[in-house]
Amino acid sequence: MVRITLPHHLRQLAQVGTEVELDVAAPVSVSSILDALEARYPMLKGTIRDHVSHKRRAFLRFFACGEDVSLDSPDSALPDSIARGEEPFMVVGAIAGG
Repeated sequence: MVRITLPHHLRQLAQVGTEVELDVAAPVSVSSILDALEARYPMLKGTIRDHVSHKRRAFLRFFACGEDVSLDSPDSALPDSIARGEEPFMVVGAIAGG
């Protein structure tokens, strides 16, 4: 069971609590997590990644075990602690300003 945390605006859209738990088939990667998340919560399609290119939206970042994995290949396997649900996979809203 993979644990996923979402920023407030996406939690509101999906009508979920602080954390979501989903079964994700191995190997667990950013792509497989997002595929499972969008399948369970179709209202999130297009909010985290582009509909066509599947690229991450500009103001969202992905973290696994405290490390930013946003620029890694989305098909790279994530740490076992993410796959086992010991650590959450975090989708974080970036803050920009000037």
